[in-house]
Amino acid sequence: MKLIDCSEEHIPDILEILNECIINSTALYDYNPRTLEDAKVWFQKKNDKGFPILGLLNIDGILAGFASYDDFRHFPAYKYTIEHCIYVHKNFRGLRLGDLLLGAIIERAEKGNYHTIIGAIDSSNKISIKLHQNHGFEECGLIKEAGYKFGKWLDVAFMQKILKTPENPEED
Repeated sequence: MKLIDCSEEHIPDILEILNECIINSTALYDYNPRTLEDAKVWFQKKNDKGFPILGLLNIDGILAGFASYDDFRHFPAYKYTIEHCIYVHKNFRGLRLGDLLLGAIIERAEKGNYHTIIGAIDSSNKISIKLHQNHGFEECGLIKEAGYKFGKWLDVAFMQKILKTPENPEED
Protein backbone atom coordinates (compact mmCIF):
# COMPACT_ATOMS: atom_id res chain seq x y z
CA MET A 1 0.00 0.00 0.00
CA LYS A 2 1.14 3.50 -0.79
CA LEU A 3 0.29 6.40 1.53
CA ILE A 4 -0.80 9.53 -0.36
CA ASP A 5 -2.38 12.92 0.13
CA CYS A 6 -5.70 12.52 -1.63
CA SER A 7 -6.52 14.85 -4.50
CA GLU A 8 -9.77 15.78 -6.20
CA GLU A 9 -9.51 12.70 -8.40
CA HIS A 10 -10.05 10.56 -5.28
CA ILE A 11 -13.36 12.20 -4.32
CA PRO A 12 -15.57 9.55 -6.03
CA ASP A 13 -13.65 6.77 -4.25
CA ILE A 14 -13.90 8.56 -0.89
CA LEU A 15 -17.63 8.96 -1.51
CA GLU A 16 -18.01 5.24 -2.27
CA ILE A 17 -16.26 4.30 0.98
CA LEU A 18 -18.29 6.76 3.06
CA ASN A 19 -21.61 5.78 1.55
CA GLU A 20 -20.99 2.07 2.11
CA CYS A 21 -20.28 2.87 5.78
CA ILE A 22 -23.44 4.97 6.05
CA ILE A 23 -25.63 2.27 4.51
CA ASN A 24 -24.16 -0.79 6.21
CA SER A 25 -22.52 0.17 9.49
CA THR A 26 -22.54 2.31 12.59
CA ALA A 27 -19.07 3.66 11.79
CA LEU A 28 -20.86 6.84 10.74
CA TYR A 29 -24.01 8.00 12.51
CA ASP A 30 -25.67 9.18 9.33
CA TYR A 31 -28.73 7.84 7.52
CA ASN A 32 -28.52 9.10 3.97
CA PRO A 33 -25.78 8.49 1.42
CA ARG A 34 -23.96 11.63 0.39
CA THR A 35 -23.93 13.07 -3.09
CA LEU A 36 -20.90 13.81 -5.22
CA GLU A 37 -21.53 17.50 -4.61
CA ASP A 38 -21.55 16.89 -0.82
CA ALA A 39 -18.20 15.11 -1.12
CA LYS A 40 -16.71 17.92 -3.19
CA VAL A 41 -17.77 20.51 -0.60
CA TRP A 42 -16.35 18.32 2.22
CA PHE A 43 -13.06 17.94 0.35
CA GLN A 44 -12.79 21.68 -0.34
CA LYS A 45 -13.48 22.59 3.29
CA LYS A 46 -10.70 20.26 4.44
CA ASN A 47 -8.31 21.83 1.93
CA ASP A 48 -9.34 25.36 2.89
CA LYS A 49 -8.54 24.62 6.54
CA GLY A 50 -5.27 22.90 5.69
CA PHE A 51 -6.48 19.57 7.07
CA PRO A 52 -5.06 16.43 5.47
CA ILE A 53 -6.98 13.72 3.68
CA LEU A 54 -4.59 10.79 3.64
CA GLY A 55 -5.26 7.74 1.52
CA LEU A 56 -3.86 4.29 0.94
CA LEU A 57 -3.63 3.11 -2.65
CA ASN A 58 -3.19 -0.55 -3.49
CA ILE A 59 -0.85 -1.75 -6.23
CA ASP A 60 -3.60 -1.19 -8.82
CA GLY A 61 -4.16 2.42 -7.71
CA ILE A 62 -7.45 1.69 -5.92
CA LEU A 63 -8.18 3.80 -2.84
CA ALA A 64 -8.33 1.21 -0.05
CA GLY A 65 -9.03 3.67 2.77
CA PHE A 66 -8.59 7.22 3.96
CA ALA A 67 -8.19 9.27 7.12
CA SER A 68 -8.58 12.91 7.98
CA TYR A 69 -9.20 15.25 10.86
CA ASP A 70 -11.08 18.44 11.55
CA ASP A 71 -11.78 20.87 14.35
CA PHE A 72 -13.11 19.24 17.50
CA ARG A 73 -15.10 22.32 18.51
CA HIS A 74 -15.24 25.79 17.01
CA PHE A 75 -14.13 27.85 20.00
CA PRO A 76 -10.64 29.37 20.11
CA ALA A 77 -9.46 27.47 23.20
CA TYR A 78 -9.96 24.18 21.32
CA LYS A 79 -7.51 25.15 18.56
CA TYR A 80 -5.03 22.45 19.59
CA THR A 81 -7.65 19.66 19.61
CA ILE A 82 -8.82 17.77 16.55
CA GLU A 83 -11.23 14.91 15.87
CA HIS A 84 -10.11 12.33 13.36
CA CYS A 85 -11.88 9.85 11.12
CA ILE A 86 -10.70 6.66 9.44
CA TYR A 87 -12.61 4.63 6.85
CA VAL A 88 -11.52 1.51 5.02
CA HIS A 89 -13.08 0.18 1.82
CA LYS A 90 -15.15 -2.95 2.49
CA ASN A 91 -12.91 -5.05 0.20
CA PHE A 92 -9.79 -4.14 2.17
CA ARG A 93 -10.94 -4.61 5.77
CA GLY A 94 -8.99 -6.97 7.96
CA LEU A 95 -5.65 -6.04 6.39
CA ARG A 96 -4.55 -3.67 9.20
CA LEU A 97 -5.01 -0.61 6.99
CA GLY A 98 -6.66 1.25 9.87
CA ASP A 99 -3.40 0.79 11.76
CA LEU A 100 -1.42 2.42 8.94
CA LEU A 101 -3.91 5.25 8.53
CA LEU A 102 -4.14 6.00 12.25
CA GLY A 103 -0.35 6.08 12.58
CA ALA A 104 -0.13 8.44 9.61
CA ILE A 105 -2.83 10.78 10.89
CA ILE A 106 -1.16 10.94 14.33
CA GLU A 107 2.13 11.84 12.66
CA ARG A 108 0.44 14.55 10.60
CA ALA A 109 -1.26 15.94 13.72
CA GLU A 110 2.10 16.19 15.48
CA LYS A 111 3.55 18.06 12.49
CA GLY A 112 0.50 20.33 12.63
CA ASN A 113 1.28 21.21 16.26
CA TYR A 114 -1.92 19.76 17.67
CA HIS A 115 -2.04 18.54 21.27
CA THR A 116 -5.08 16.27 21.55
CA ILE A 117 -6.64 13.89 19.04
CA ILE A 118 -10.19 12.73 19.68
CA GLY A 119 -11.87 9.67 18.22
CA ALA A 120 -15.65 9.18 18.49
CA ILE A 121 -16.29 5.46 18.03
CA ASP A 122 -19.46 3.38 18.21
CA SER A 123 -18.96 1.55 21.50
CA SER A 124 -19.79 -1.81 19.92
CA ASN A 125 -16.87 -1.44 17.48
CA LYS A 126 -14.36 -3.36 19.60
CA ILE A 127 -11.89 -3.64 16.70
CA SER A 128 -11.65 0.15 16.34
CA ILE A 129 -11.42 0.64 20.09
CA LYS A 130 -8.55 -1.88 20.29
CA LEU A 131 -6.83 -0.20 17.32
CA HIS A 132 -6.93 3.13 19.11
CA GLN A 133 -5.68 1.63 22.37
CA ASN A 134 -2.75 0.12 20.45
CA HIS A 135 -1.84 3.65 19.33
CA GLY A 136 -1.93 5.10 22.84
CA PHE A 137 -5.50 6.38 22.90
CA GLU A 138 -7.41 6.15 26.17
CA GLU A 139 -11.14 6.06 26.71
CA CYS A 140 -12.22 9.40 28.08
CA GLY A 141 -15.99 9.14 28.02
CA LEU A 142 -19.09 7.30 26.93
CA ILE A 143 -22.28 8.96 25.82
CA LYS A 144 -25.08 6.45 26.17
CA GLU A 145 -27.81 6.38 23.55
CA ALA A 146 -26.20 9.22 21.62
CA GLY A 147 -27.40 7.92 18.26
CA TYR A 148 -30.27 5.90 16.85
CA LYS A 149 -29.67 3.76 13.80
CA PHE A 150 -30.80 0.37 12.51
CA GLY A 151 -33.65 0.36 15.04
CA LYS A 152 -31.51 0.62 18.16
CA TRP A 153 -29.85 3.15 20.42
CA LEU A 154 -26.11 3.53 19.98
CA ASP A 155 -23.51 4.51 22.55
CA VAL A 156 -20.53 6.54 21.41
CA ALA A 157 -17.15 6.07 23.08
CA PHE A 158 -14.75 8.99 23.09
CA MET A 159 -11.05 8.19 23.01
CA GLN A 160 -8.16 10.61 23.12
CA LYS A 161 -4.45 10.72 22.61
CA ILE A 162 -2.34 13.50 24.09
CA LEU A 163 0.61 14.58 21.93
CA LYS A 164 3.77 16.36 23.09
CA THR A 165 3.09 19.22 20.71
CA PRO A 166 2.95 22.19 20.59
CA GLU A 167 6.08 23.29 22.43
CA ASN A 168 4.77 26.81 23.04
CA PRO A 169 0.95 26.96 23.05
CA GLU A 170 -0.57 30.43 22.79
CA GLU A 171 -3.90 32.05 23.56
CA ASP A 172 -4.93 34.08 20.54
